[in-house]
Amino acid sequence: MPLSSVTISLVPEARGGPFVFWDDLPAACAAAQQLGFDAIEIFPPGPEAIDVAAVRQLLGEHQLQLAAMGTGAGWVKHRLHLTHADPTIRTRAKDFIRSIIDTAGPLGAPAIIGSMQGRWGEDVSREQGFAWLGEALVELGSYARQYNVPLIYEPLNRYETNYCTTVQQGVALLQQAGATNALLLADLFHMNIEEPDLPAAIRAGGGYIGHIHLVDSNRRPAGLGHLDFAPLAAALRDINYSRFLSAEALPYPDSYAAAQQTIETFNKFFKL
Repeated sequence: MPLSSVTISLVPEARGGPFVFWDDLPAACAAAQQLGFDAIEIFPPGPEAIDVAAVRQLLGEHQLQLAAMGTGAGWVKHRLHLTHADPTIRTRAKDFIRSIIDTAGPLGAPAIIGSMQGRWGEDVSREQGFAWLGEALVELGSYARQYNVPLIYEPLNRYETNYCTTVQQGVALLQQAGATNALLLADLFHMNIEEPDLPAAIRAGGGYIGHIHLVDSNRRPAGLGHLDFAPLAAALRDINYSRFLSAEALPYPDSYAAAQQTIETFNKFFKL
């Protein structure tokens, strides 16, 4: 059975982005426990913002798991990505991701690579960009193995990347690169833009799907857009998905209400 999670952003530069809770980690954990979530997903500005011992204690107090930790601040805050033409930037990007792996791994959680994949174009050809991205997924996935967690790679919609925009393309990248300790993040918002049939894409992704962002078509909390969650839940049952569905949605109309709306949708469709 899938598990529920809710996002918490600690990055001021990401203000306005699709994260349910903001800034106050203890308060967000208390709300997550009260609403019945199984876990939280943290979006930190960097490893220095996370005291692993303190977070472990906080999770224990509120009977929560850490579902994942995002690396997006590497791009949003530090302007780093894995396919930059400058090799120094690419190295710094991998170092940043390793630091997040070293922070999340001891807490039993994977790191997510989304916006830090970058874009090809101008000084970087499509072929070269894909080669660098694939090599990074292999290298960083191997690094994450020491914590017995995978690396999570997220296909994004066409407006945010020109690498992988569908689950099928993400599977092909992992296979061609030989990334044996990397899985895909299936984000329902991005999928709603790019996939002609979301349940079919989930079934085709099968065992490569290691994390899901639960959100509606308009980036609002699940149940406040036009996605049909019943066939999505059926597809997840068909692939025996038992990992996290994490609410990465706008805090609409406010953080608590967004989290409450999400857990109600999760309980209705996915907690079977």
